[in-house]
Amino acid sequence: MIHEILPVGALQCNCSILGDEASHEAIVVDPGAEIPRILAVLQRHSLTVKQILITHAHIDHIAGAALLQALSGAPVLYNASDLPLVKMMGIQAGWLGVATPEVHPPDDTLDDGKLIAIANLSGSILHTPGHTQGSVCLYLPAHNLLLAGDTLFAGSVGRTDLPGGDGPTLIRSIHNKLLPLPDDTVVIPGHGPKTTIGIERNSNSFII
Repeated sequence: MIHEILPVGALQCNCSILGDEASHEAIVVDPGAEIPRILAVLQRHSLTVKQILITHAHIDHIAGAALLQALSGAPVLYNASDLPLVKMMGIQAGWLGVATPEVHPPDDTLDDGKLIAIANLSGSILHTPGHTQGSVCLYLPAHNLLLAGDTLFAGSVGRTDLPGGDGPTLIRSIHNKLLPLPDDTVVIPGHGPKTTIGIERNSNSFII
């Protein structure tokens, strides 16, 4: 599997590009900004985008999705519970002092347990509300990989003081959906360095 991580935008959102070497199909997760950089990686690996996944509808994760869709034709998928955040995209843009991006409703919703698959590469959606009501993670068991969005970080958890956030719900999501995963599962958070489920289970003071 090809896996490249690009920190994009002012908040350095970790955009993941997942690709299959044989079919050259790809999934792009959280293209929040800097679409030319993302396209350059896709071109370098001769990848064709088949799906665009959004872990949650905060501006730093979703702002580039419509442009990437216009250029690739790939569907944009995110959990429909985050549509209220999409409706306040102008307010979100004001938080960062940037122009309001074009953001559309999802082509399909990412419900808990939904299978995400391209040729020779598959994973499942874990709905982990708390940071936002529609927050999801993508778990690829064959690769011991979890793309955690802003649910779980190295040594921390997602903030819950923004609209749609709820602290007890977030901790419950982490305990019920993420901590049961194998210790050696590599976690790619929405921002910052990677970690593992085992490390966070044993040392993350927010969830112990």
